[in-house]
Amino acid sequence: MFESLLVANRGEIARRVIRTAREMGLRTVAVHSELDADLPFVAEADQAVLIGGDAPAQAYRDVAAILQAAKDTGAQAIHPGYGFLSENADFAAAVADAGLIWVGPSPSAITAMGDKIAARNLMAAAGVPVAPGTEDPVGTAADAAAAAGQIGYPVMIKASAGGGGMGMAVVDGAEQLVAEYEKVTAFAGRMFGDASVFVERYFPSVRHVEVQILGLPDGRILALGERDCSVQRRNQKVAEETPCPVMDPATREQLLQAARDAGAAVSYRGAGTVEFLFSPGTKEFFFLEMNTRLQVEHPITEEVLGIDLVRAQLLVAAGEDPGLAEAPPTGHAIELRINAEDPKRFLPGPGVITSWVEPSGDGVRVDSGYGPGTTVTPAYDSLMAKLIVHGADRAQALERAAAAVAGFQIAGPKSNLAFHAELLTNPEFVSGAYDTALVARMRARPPKN
Repeated sequence: MFESLLVANRGEIARRVIRTAREMGLRTVAVHSELDADLPFVAEADQAVLIGGDAPAQAYRDVAAILQAAKDTGAQAIHPGYGFLSENADFAAAVADAGLIWVGPSPSAITAMGDKIAARNLMAAAGVPVAPGTEDPVGTAADAAAAAGQIGYPVMIKASAGGGGMGMAVVDGAEQLVAEYEKVTAFAGRMFGDASVFVERYFPSVRHVEVQILGLPDGRILALGERDCSVQRRNQKVAEETPCPVMDPATREQLLQAARDAGAAVSYRGAGTVEFLFSPGTKEFFFLEMNTRLQVEHPITEEVLGIDLVRAQLLVAAGEDPGLAEAPPTGHAIELRINAEDPKRFLPGPGVITSWVEPSGDGVRVDSGYGPGTTVTPAYDSLMAKLIVHGADRAQALERAAAAVAGFQIAGPKSNLAFHAELLTNPEFVSGAYDTALVARMRARPPKN
């Protein structure tokens, strides 16, 4: 086992990784931009290194600066968190080339899953169900229209290099297709440096369900249950729960096996997530993508299984068996993402935090990146904290979540706490029978008389 760890990230996930690493007796190193100098993760690390002062938005993507920080501090391993460089195969390879341990899957696994078209084809070859779609990039709007005609509307145009809910558009008919095709290709080229797109069947009423996998040093793939991530705004998750409240045991086992097969297809090691679209009505599910890193919503899996996924990541990276086994969940867990944003339109609302009071109590956990006196800047993602609740069943988890939201006090920046209070009393959400369009329905304007 290595003795020191550099965390190449910021905010709540850096703080989360540092906490477990210190509990394991590891010396921790934080890297940070000038804007983040006063955040808790910097103070909680054993050592902190300033990087990327001239370009704060790019600081955590500065490979040379991060590797130099590791060299200067004697760090033996690097944990990338999520976002930034966490799914960058070149960075993973550079870490290994520098003689350091990469806490994550192999560069080849990251590459295989990073291109959505290649990933679809690889999963299909492995027997994992995929939605009807193109096997190759569509080079022109005319090609996209021809593909859509064969697949059947509605379809989704998706960036091959996209992820995180970005680089996609729903097309309901041929008259929309050219404009949406041009928008997605332009966005993909600008954001990802790769304008290639593909066309896939779109399911208007569907759930977004993912499986937590853990690839062990001996090659086994554990499927550690599923998470329902269907509460989304603009295709980006805002709340998650586990287990999925509308999945029967037989379908669940099929889903878990598909995730194991997906991991085995790329010889996966460490923590990863296989995402699926799931139709409760037909009990069908289709591969969506694989995230070759730790997910934002990993804590709800930890709560229902009584495990520490960061600890498992660190042990697997060191070539050790974390001693975990597949097991049924105990109770129910819900995660609410507490963002610095307007609760109605979800527009960012950064600012200085003048008051910050976290809730507590049975089954309540808060993973936060900020505190009183710190500043949420527009340079980074708006996530301030994750509110995680665990109950004996879904009803108790909902009750505890509502009480915790009411007890969470944030002043200064805007926050979406009011949205979560609304969500937790929404009849559709409370029933468990919702889909990925729930938030859009909650925010739809009432018809004029």
